[in-house]
Amino acid sequence: MAKRRKNGTGSVHLRKDGRWEGRMVIGYDENGWPKTKNVLAKTRTECTRKLKALQEGSEEKKPETVRAMTFGDWLDYWYQNHSKPRIRKATQQNYENWIYHHAIPGLGEIPLQELSQGQLQSFFAEMKRSGRKILTDRCGTEMSAKSVRSCYAVCKMALDRAVQDGLIRKNPAIGCKLPPSKEQEMKILSEDELQRFLMQANEEGLYELFLLECTSGMRRGELLALQWGDLDFNTGELHIDRQVYPVHGKLIIGEPKTKAGKRSIVLPMDMVDLLREYRKGVFSQWMFPSRTKPEQPIDPDHIRKRLHRILEQSGCKDVRFHDLRHTFATMSLEHGMDIKTLSAVIGHASAATTLNTYTHVTSEMQAQAALRIDKGIAGVESFETVSVPCEASVAKAPYQPVKLKRRRPGTGCVSRINDHLWEGRYSPKWIDGKKRARNVYAKTEAECEEKLAALILDMKAGLARLRKEQGAQKLHR
Repeated sequence: MAKRRKNGTGSVHLRKDGRWEGRMVIGYDENGWPKTKNVLAKTRTECTRKLKALQEGSEEKKPETVRAMTFGDWLDYWYQNHSKPRIRKATQQNYENWIYHHAIPGLGEIPLQELSQGQLQSFFAEMKRSGRKILTDRCGTEMSAKSVRSCYAVCKMALDRAVQDGLIRKNPAIGCKLPPSKEQEMKILSEDELQRFLMQANEEGLYELFLLECTSGMRRGELLALQWGDLDFNTGELHIDRQVYPVHGKLIIGEPKTKAGKRSIVLPMDMVDLLREYRKGVFSQWMFPSRTKPEQPIDPDHIRKRLHRILEQSGCKDVRFHDLRHTFATMSLEHGMDIKTLSAVIGHASAATTLNTYTHVTSEMQAQAALRIDKGIAGVESFETVSVPCEASVAKAPYQPVKLKRRRPGTGCVSRINDHLWEGRYSPKWIDGKKRARNVYAKTEAECEEKLAALILDMKAGLARLRKEQGAQKLHR
């Protein structure tokens, strides 16, 4: 393992083109920002020699303005020049929150060279006590341990760079005591809860979306970023190579979180047949488009809100969307899927990650395996395998989903005119921004609903054609 170079002597690394590059700070401008210079060589020894010569030949010293540089100035410079160019937009949003809403207001006026561990320790303790700035009426002002530790990590990285550039001798963030991290409790839905949940999701018009999630265990952003071209209806193979996430109120389409996130899975043919039927009513390239903006996928925050409403109405425990992924993984393991296969299906970087995440499941599986082995060797039935009547085994009445007080958006409305006539109406917003209404009539409610469903499909198809023509005209201009 290579030894770490002393502070102030620059850095040496091997480039992709096979040459060695040495880089060091040779001075500072009038504002106190570091100026760097690099050297290139064919070998590490030659590169080190050139770097040493560069250091000896540089006569420019630190200007006094460096001493006046504040921690806030350095944080901003480090983020804009060293951090921001190499992180994803969603991560940028988090970094900017910690830097510009917390660290700079709390510590920004302290000179960089005078920043102490005690000041950082006091800042993080105060941040834990009263650092929350949003949803304070519902959650209070205390900030979570995870948020405090995230802010600390950003400050430490910035100070590490300041040490590397020779601005300070030691990183004052090293040694700070932080609130202990608490892992999010994993909640999964039981088979009974899952059935009730899906029945209520069907009533809400989100059956296909949540069933696909429970069948594949995809991350929320991966699921909502699916396009019809990603699914091979003949083989059931589904390609996952993008995700959607909100940044400052806008939806960003990017690559999956990790390299392992780019994967292909095979869906059950029943799921494929269901999606084939569902596609007949979707006039968008996205598998789950926004109802108001079919040219883009559903907002992840909207799905999160709908999830909690469906869980509440179906009488299930309150879980996160990510817990549906845990539910899929847990049931897959319990039904015999091996760890390596599951790791590939859900997009983990390695099987070790899957093992660490679902230790509770694999431990129970090992215990059951040991019990079966013991039973086979001893030739007797263990008392643990004897079935005992319990309250859960009593037959229950089938679950009836909660009927919505209002019709689902996008399904029109049905009203009774008189004893022998029903009217159905659908009024979508057209491309000119105005609503266009069309009606159907029938002698019974069931017949009216059937005619209305056909009318809605016809109007959606016409609206999709108009949007496509409008987009083509814009391209020609």
